[in-house]
Amino acid sequence: MAAPPLITAFNPSVFHNNMIAQSSPILVTGAHRTGTTWVGKMLSANPQTAYISEPLNVLHRPGVLRACVNNWYAYITEKNENAYLGTFNELFGYHYHLFDEIKSLRSSKDFLRMGRDLGIFLRGRTFHQRPLLKDPFAVFSLSWFVERLNCQVVVTVRHPAGFASSLKRLNWPFDFNDLLNQPLLMQDYLEPFRKEMQVMKADDIIGQASLLWTMIYRVVHSVRERIPSIQVVRHEDLSLDPVSGYRALYQSLGLDFTSRVEQTILNSSSSENPTEVSRKKVHAVKLDSRANLDNWKRRLTSDEIARIRRVTEEVAHLYYPEVNWN
Repeated sequence: MAAPPLITAFNPSVFHNNMIAQSSPILVTGAHRTGTTWVGKMLSANPQTAYISEPLNVLHRPGVLRACVNNWYAYITEKNENAYLGTFNELFGYHYHLFDEIKSLRSSKDFLRMGRDLGIFLRGRTFHQRPLLKDPFAVFSLSWFVERLNCQVVVTVRHPAGFASSLKRLNWPFDFNDLLNQPLLMQDYLEPFRKEMQVMKADDIIGQASLLWTMIYRVVHSVRERIPSIQVVRHEDLSLDPVSGYRALYQSLGLDFTSRVEQTILNSSSSENPTEVSRKKVHAVKLDSRANLDNWKRRLTSDEIARIRRVTEEVAHLYYPEVNWN
């Protein structure tokens, strides 16, 4: 059975129940460097939501999440949820672990982060805001977040060549041992890719990006066949028409699309913004969204593009039936 179509306009079947939509936590996930930060920040432009960044990052702050996260892209399922369920319920209840955070402070930057996070939690609790988690590292745990934590989920996807080119530009390798060291994840989803992960070279960023993209979005497709309420948004669609794309996304999530929200979106995607983010500010969200779309065509060699295509094309076709490799 094919997965439901991507969300490119308001779909009433996704908007189940207004009361549920207005109370459920929101999870924005997808592979890193696919626009999760942009989407999360734009959805938090309305004060109905409280933006919480990457609790499943292995370097997350203990004030935000008490659970220990040992691997990037940690896989959570009912079989290992005892280490996570209670602490995520605390997070969604805006229970900030102040003393744990204080004990972990090592720098002025840590201190400033504590002030930021504590403020988010206090405002969330005081004004009954909906928790909005932006966390690419939750993407393999989609089922758990929907079924155990009642989350509405938005998954971002980006053209595989765009994804690979971003990692190449930033020189961000990926260590597949973070996946290989998770027996439940391998058993449930990734066993067919074991050999490819094991032989991947540590400096082969293009190969790593291609394989990681393929695995992540094959899993997303599989999960959506069973849970069609999961929304997938293409980075390219939002970049070409940010206002219409975000208006539809807001409506499907039960959020109010106000003039302030619209102006925030316009400011983030204006043609007056840089065409590329600075390497020093890799999570910046002010960018000329249209100009950024084709950056991969000049960053990658023809051989690199051909290689990415060979590895990803079968899965890419599920998200980009009109996929363009030129």
